[in-house]
Amino acid sequence: MQANFPRFTVAPMMDWTDRHCRFFHRLFTRHAVLYTEMVTSAAIKHGARDRLLGFDDAEHPVIVQLGGSNPTELAEAAKIAADYGYQEINLNVGCPSDRVQEGRFGACLMQEPQLVAECIGAMKAAVSIPVSVKCRIGVDDQDPELALNALADAVIAAGSDSITVHARKAWLKGLSPKENREVPPLDYPLVYALKKRLSDYPIAINGGIATFTDIHAHLAHVDGVMIGREAYHNPEMLLHIDPELYGKEAPVADAFAALEAFYPYIEARLAEGLALHTMTRHLLGLFQGRPGARAFRRHLATEGVKRGATLSVLRDAIAHIDRSIEQAA
Repeated sequence: MQANFPRFTVAPMMDWTDRHCRFFHRLFTRHAVLYTEMVTSAAIKHGARDRLLGFDDAEHPVIVQLGGSNPTELAEAAKIAADYGYQEINLNVGCPSDRVQEGRFGACLMQEPQLVAECIGAMKAAVSIPVSVKCRIGVDDQDPELALNALADAVIAAGSDSITVHARKAWLKGLSPKENREVPPLDYPLVYALKKRLSDYPIAINGGIATFTDIHAHLAHVDGVMIGREAYHNPEMLLHIDPELYGKEAPVADAFAALEAFYPYIEARLAEGLALHTMTRHLLGLFQGRPGARAFRRHLATEGVKRGATLSVLRDAIAHIDRSIEQAA
């Protein structure tokens, strides 16, 4: 196992892991590695870079995920992202959405391992920080074992520093992105076999992982675990990452303390003209199983979206939670 490889990461998730979400998640764990949403190389080249790549230093350690298939453009985007201070560049070879397919990147690149290798090589030549890949085990009618091994061998030869594998196929036709996260069967043993074959190379696993029992079981076979939806919909699970996986104390005692620590950030963004709901939308998964959780969510969902909503909306929402009762495990 790789001693310095991150044991736990929060997955890149479109429309979810923006800078506000990442700042909030960081309040629960100092050691988990966070990812940006996928940002296309074309958007970085032609778009508003500060909006796309800007982040708070408090988010570290954080990795930027890029989407694209043009080696020259990806190299340029990687250099720009590295200059912003990200600790690593990750290439998306797993997203199955129609928009991604039209742009010839994401999961469809599982069918073009040599092109992925060219992209990795170009980015490695452009930056001094690590460059990695997040992929599927295959797409459509590919043989997963052949597809995954072909991609891994190609990108490793090109200099990729690690691979994170979402242990499902992606079906490019006939399934929605949501269905592609749930319907194709998971094949964890295939990822374990990849790690066994590439024993000295860092491999992380992703897909369908929700509990610490799951996490510890996977870490017996691979170097790292990536969790997406569970971390987003139940952010309080992040409170246990540092004690469980790193032997360190959690940075805050509970979700109430995390929210208190989030207040100054919210007030600063409100002063910049941002709407409250751009931040509070990431809080709706808090307090699962606790009396008042539904009222908390309802208050944020109805009052937080109103023009001119202030921090008092969040405080009022929290007041619905019964603090006298321990949260359900």
